[in-house]
Amino acid sequence: MNKKILSSLAAAVATAAMAGVSAMNAFADDAAGAANSQGTGQMSAGASMGGMLIPLVIMFALLYFVAIRPQKKRDKELKEMQQSLQVGDEIVTGGGIVGIVVSVGEDTVVIETGGAKHKLRIKNWAITENVTAMERMKEAKAGGKKTSGLETAAVVDDTAEDKKSKKKKEDEEE
Repeated sequence: MNKKILSSLAAAVATAAMAGVSAMNAFADDAAGAANSQGTGQMSAGASMGGMLIPLVIMFALLYFVAIRPQKKRDKELKEMQQSLQVGDEIVTGGGIVGIVVSVGEDTVVIETGGAKHKLRIKNWAITENVTAMERMKEAKAGGKKTSGLETAAVVDDTAEDKKSKKKKEDEEE
């Protein structure tokens, strides 16, 4: 909802700035016509350019703080998440494929999907969400303790390794 409000506010400010520029141009044209008849056209042209420059600077500053800066922050967080993937994390790709990370390479990740344990090798940039890390963060917030994602990831890795070792023991007993 905040994004909708910010977008509406940005649109309103941009519209107001454009209306202000149009009004200034109209008054500047009238003033320039009157000044030309009196011989002082040089001064009014400089004032008109200064009047147009201020709303443009305001619009670019608003665009930066409403659109560009938050997008850069999201991109940085996504890149950090993609680089901090660990074995056992449940991830979602951009195409909607859900799987569990089996191995992590330099720029690729192997995941297991489905009940038949199909394995897929995908690029890091295709991963859009780390479900396990989000759950860990929610648990940490609910528990009231502040832990970094790396500390809680180590806990998940231990449990994933325990599950694998238990499964191997069960397979060996059969």
